[in-house]
Amino acid sequence: MPNKRTIVIGASNNPERYAYKATLSLLSKGHKVFPVGIRGGQIGNLQIETDRIIYDNIDTVTLYVGPKNQPDWYEYIIALQPKRIIFNPGTENEELVKLAQIENIETIEACTLVMLSIGNY
Repeated sequence: MPNKRTIVIGASNNPERYAYKATLSLLSKGHKVFPVGIRGGQIGNLQIETDRIIYDNIDTVTLYVGPKNQPDWYEYIIALQPKRIIFNPGTENEELVKLAQIENIETIEACTLVMLSIGNY
């Protein structure tokens, strides 16, 4: 299975956060990862990007931002034109799902860490 270019939205340099753990797990599985967050910092050798850079050929956006804070991210997520968005537990949002469907972006309610651990990422 080809490695997937993945943007982690809600990235944090706090090792206790799931976004941090997912970033490292994605890297360990050979995926190209772009951590994006509100605050800068490092996850391993990766810099957390605070500017909303539009990367090309994004396969997956994995969300670690709760629904009440997601509206600020809608435009950016849609502009990335990912193939899919993973709504990790606690990030489920019907409004963003509808916006994604209009753009033919697949939406999945799942846990990135579990998907990686069982090999169906």
